[in-house]
Amino acid sequence: SKEQTEGQRSTLECSTPYVCPWSDIVLHWEGYDPQVSEVSSHFQLDTSRIGHQVNLTSTFSWKDHSKKLLCEVSHGSRKASTEVVLRVRHTPKDTQVSLSPSSGNIGVGDTVTLSCEVGSSHPPVAGYRWYKDGVAVGTQRVLTLRGVRREDHGRYHCEAQNALGTGVSPAVTVRVFSAEILASPAAEVREGTATTLSCDVPGREGHPEELTYAWYKNSAWLKEGPAHTLLFPAVATSDAGYYSCQVTNSQGSDMAPAISLSVTYPPRIPTLTLFQETQGGRLVIVRCTVDSHPPATLAISRDGTVLATSGALVALSQRLSVTASRNSLRLEIRDAGLRDSGKYGCTASNIHGNASATKVLVTRAAELLIQPSTEVPEGTAVTLTCVGTGDTAEEPLYTWYRNGRRLQESSFPTLQFPSVRGDDAGAFQCQVRSRNGSDMSEAVPLRVLYPPRQPVLSSFLQSQGGRLGIIQCSVESNPESNLTLRRGDDAIACTRGCPQATNPRVHVTRSYNSLRVEIQDVVVEDEGIYVCQAGNSQGSARATVDFQA
Repeated sequence: SKEQTEGQRSTLECSTPYVCPWSDIVLHWEGYDPQVSEVSSHFQLDTSRIGHQVNLTSTFSWKDHSKKLLCEVSHGSRKASTEVVLRVRHTPKDTQVSLSPSSGNIGVGDTVTLSCEVGSSHPPVAGYRWYKDGVAVGTQRVLTLRGVRREDHGRYHCEAQNALGTGVSPAVTVRVFSAEILASPAAEVREGTATTLSCDVPGREGHPEELTYAWYKNSAWLKEGPAHTLLFPAVATSDAGYYSCQVTNSQGSDMAPAISLSVTYPPRIPTLTLFQETQGGRLVIVRCTVDSHPPATLAISRDGTVLATSGALVALSQRLSVTASRNSLRLEIRDAGLRDSGKYGCTASNIHGNASATKVLVTRAAELLIQPSTEVPEGTAVTLTCVGTGDTAEEPLYTWYRNGRRLQESSFPTLQFPSVRGDDAGAFQCQVRSRNGSDMSEAVPLRVLYPPRQPVLSSFLQSQGGRLGIIQCSVESNPESNLTLRRGDDAIACTRGCPQATNPRVHVTRSYNSLRVEIQDVVVEDEGIYVCQAGNSQGSARATVDFQA
């Protein structure tokens, strides 16, 4: 046959009509492999035919395909030859995978091309098959991976097929250099659990070179080295945060997307705040906050009775309003009275446990209001109103106190000053007594502003141990007065707003609504009429004294 099949024994015959047994005519084969070939020669000299035949018997391989064999006859310097081109049928041979790019890191999103290259095939290749980790993935000669993913990492090989069989390539590894953090046992763990974060690169165990790992928490550097894990023997709440890692090899590096490590824990002791506002409506605010993860369900109770909860709805009276947010619960009690006094508690609970806190609230049933203001000028009409519990079942009694001393008692809730005076000022309280009990309001100061009264101006001369003159001025006023001591047109001293005395013999002592002037070594020139002037925002007054040396 003109074509041989690989592995089969074939014989090629070469003959020539030139025969001379006693001469140097030579017929031979060239280009064969003597190790797998046999050559035999045959002469025919008779009346039917004259000829010389050389047979070449051999087993041909795919490497002999397209090989040239030469049969040559020679006689001296004269030669003649015939050339035979071998056609060896064989399965695809020397099948290889060509990877592009062939160097550098392959990252997520890159494009990778794998080509199935065949060294030799006769008949030609009729089809291709691609396999990844043993699973068929394509049938083209060129396998293109566009937008590479981490899942594309693996070992790829191809098969080339013709009519005789299949050629299989050695597998090549497509290494996707992509970092990813894995949390074990989970990304959300309970406080105290042993937790491991692993910085995973596909094919890390079989990577041809050593990798370096850098760890970060909330973008801040933590550690760096060959260890691909971050260990927490007993994870704490302070370990919660966003973790990322950067993996580096000789070709470059890749940063893993951050993973959130969430640490759950039972509620801590709640913070319970009680606030009572007595001005303008008697409002009690109960607020409970807690630290926990996951968020806790909060409940506020009084003397064991639940008043509000952040979970299921609780029937509320019209006086109560509730505001709930994450780990926070706020209860407002309007028109608060003695009935709202008691032991308030806050209970916080989640799947890991619960905690509670308590506080005692003593509500004030009475409050004192002063109109038009707690600070008024002298002569203003002032009304003090004692607001009670709101119990109208019986008429309460009101007792009034100023600076702790009892003033009066009546069934009227007001104490009036048609024209308030300075000596009416003080700290006022009212006591409300009713069938429900009694309660004393907080002390509320009433301040009465008035101009300076007549100043008290005195002088005397002390002769022992030297001549010392003392002039003292004091006054009663609210607010405090500015005192100025003058002699003629000269200002000797004042409590504020005037320059320091330039006379070294004069010493000044200032106090509230009082001015004391000491004159050392008094002389005749110090005698005369001294005037003390007192002034504040409400008015002024003055007094004189004749100082004699």
